[in-house]
Amino acid sequence: MKSKPRKRRDTSDEVLRLRDLLAEARATLHAIRSGEVDAVVVESKHGPQVYTLESADFHYRLLIESMNEGALVLTRSALILYANTHFARMVERPLARLMGHSLFEVLSAADRATLGRLLRRPGKLGATTEVLLQRPPSAPMPAKVSVRSLPNKNAKNVSLGMVVSDMTEVRKREDLMRSFSHALMKLQETERAQVATDLGDNIAQLLCTILVRCQLLAGGLPAYETGFRKETLEFAKLLRTTADEVNRISTDLRPHGLEILGLASALRGVAAEVAQRTGVSIEVNCDKMTASLPAQAELALYRVLQETLRNVEKHAQARHVIVTLKSRGAAVQLTIQDDGIGFDTTEPFAQGLQAGRIGLLSMRERANAVGGVLEVKSTISRGTEVRLKVSSPPKSETRP
Repeated sequence: MKSKPRKRRDTSDEVLRLRDLLAEARATLHAIRSGEVDAVVVESKHGPQVYTLESADFHYRLLIESMNEGALVLTRSALILYANTHFARMVERPLARLMGHSLFEVLSAADRATLGRLLRRPGKLGATTEVLLQRPPSAPMPAKVSVRSLPNKNAKNVSLGMVVSDMTEVRKREDLMRSFSHALMKLQETERAQVATDLGDNIAQLLCTILVRCQLLAGGLPAYETGFRKETLEFAKLLRTTADEVNRISTDLRPHGLEILGLASALRGVAAEVAQRTGVSIEVNCDKMTASLPAQAELALYRVLQETLRNVEKHAQARHVIVTLKSRGAAVQLTIQDDGIGFDTTEPFAQGLQAGRIGLLSMRERANAVGGVLEVKSTISRGTEVRLKVSSPPKSETRP
């Protein structure tokens, strides 16, 4: 009879103990989700695992929370052990929906794959990549992430530190600069056309008129004026060379052949002119065009060949160049290969300018302006390959 009260007391004590544990668990869960503690308990197939952020003392936390960039501590499986409030604002989510959750929840499928490879491979740590932070209903935010391995005495629970930078303003500035660059190129083409017209219609005609007058003058001189006739004919020869040079410059500024004869003939024309002037062997192979490219795209292909051959003439010391134009469906690809001395494509920007390769920048801008892709591959002593691929825009559907 005396065992019954003891059983009631035992049951009451157990209930009180369970209530205390529940209250403690609730308080701990709230502290973890709000970022007030430096540990996260994660359920796994091996049972509960505790991840401790050993370096997150009070002063460290103040520093991280005052950053204007997102700061995260992750596992290699992208589980968020810690996130500062700035990152929570970036993805427009409360900390409670971040702590203990996967970073992949705010990434697209493509970015998950990219970042997953970065987190799983220790040799890649320290590199940076760019992702789009998904934050519906707002627009995705372009961001740059940098990952580092954090020192941890527990080798089983390796933590990774990540800094997330908002790239929205950077992208806006890049888009603005790109728009300015494209507008500048259009203005340059307009000015080139005007200068070409002035040279062809005015200067060239004047030179031809003077040339004809010199030839008439030489033909009308007496037979005994052999010396003067010879000088006059030499002068006429120089005028003819000058007129040819003016025509060449005019054609470079405004490729008439591109408008009249088509892309393939224009490419052959500029290659033949360079080969004749420099002595470099230039082989041109052009497919029959199956794509109808916009005029600006054809002009970009022409200018890239022009600039590449100019670089070959000035820097490559090449003996042979192969120009290939391939047309596959809606895509057109121009490839220029030379057997010159090549150059280091990893050299700093300043060294590239000193080497006189500013033309590479203009070629990239031309490619971007028409939605093309420019690739430049080069190896020291093994030549250079320049490849530009552009596509014709899809035809708009016509409605009855």
